[in-house]
Amino acid sequence: MRIETFRIHRLSIPLVRPFRTSFGTEHVRDVILVEAVDADGTSGWGECVTMSWPGYSYEYGDTAIDVMTHHLLPALAPVADSDDPHEVRAAMEVVAGHPMAKCAMSTAMLDVWLRGRGESLGEYLGAVRSEVDCGVSVGIPVTESIDALLDEVGSYVDQGYRRIKLKIQPGWDIAPVSAVRAAWPTIPLQTDANQAYQRSDARHLAELDQYDLLLHEQPLEQDDWYGHVLISRAVETPICMDESIHSLMSADSALEFGACSIINIKPGRVGGYLTAREIHDLSLERGAPVWAGGMLETGIGRAANVALAALPGFTLPGDTSASSRYYEVDVTEPFVLRDGTLPVPTHPGIGVDPIPEVLREMTVWSTELRLG
Repeated sequence: MRIETFRIHRLSIPLVRPFRTSFGTEHVRDVILVEAVDADGTSGWGECVTMSWPGYSYEYGDTAIDVMTHHLLPALAPVADSDDPHEVRAAMEVVAGHPMAKCAMSTAMLDVWLRGRGESLGEYLGAVRSEVDCGVSVGIPVTESIDALLDEVGSYVDQGYRRIKLKIQPGWDIAPVSAVRAAWPTIPLQTDANQAYQRSDARHLAELDQYDLLLHEQPLEQDDWYGHVLISRAVETPICMDESIHSLMSADSALEFGACSIINIKPGRVGGYLTAREIHDLSLERGAPVWAGGMLETGIGRAANVALAALPGFTLPGDTSASSRYYEVDVTEPFVLRDGTLPVPTHPGIGVDPIPEVLREMTVWSTELRLG
């Protein structure tokens, strides 16, 4: 394998409904797909999960493209023909941060490499399941209407999702959680605050203990490690970290300090699937459950995430929803929910490709970058 070219495709895909969290609302997904092409013409794909503005993360679409073009591309030139994905990861360490850009480029290269070996990503990572249980992330209704929330949750329950995650924020927490729990007394239910609360909210969050929740995801700011320790002591519901986990070291610290007991693993947030697997292995060793988070991925990112979620430590349903959760038309063949699960791709690499005509129709900008 020798990677000769990277192509960056920027797509604009309308969401089936607005997706609102404590940090903002998305109506259209700004999607960046990275295509790596080797000397034989084989293409591999990775998805950059940035948003169009720096809300969830300092990384966003424009900066990711700039970093990939001007910094990661020259860093990858010396390992363009490497047969060791760990060398690729090491080569990118010259660039500080920017894990989402790194994940996109390294996944595209890994996809090419695995296709050449005839090995699926699931096999390479160590998948032990042929399908994964799926949960769904439910945003805050734009109208903040409990009836609208129940209608949306009801549609997902009817589709067979095995876990419901509710986005919450101050002023939108106890009432929606109480309403959903009353309507579905036994469904696995969890919350996600996306850093919206403060240490002083511990007593308030403890009021949610009565609703038998799986976990609270990232209640405090990502740098407030001690605050998460305090919250973990103040509430009975397990605390899960998301935005705080950006490396193997941060995962180790979170578990060692008692800041959380569950980890949400997002490959884009930690810089790629090698690091994601290492965090999984560490958590499995510590007896800490993990689950696969989502960033409204297209079928490209979803395929890779489903492969990751098939590892043995992923014991909680993740945000690996069906394509129809976000998109009327996906860029790949759609992932379809069957009895609350999605199949783990078995073809070489990530196991899927964009549909050429759909990719062309959705692309609003593209560029080609030559290595060397």
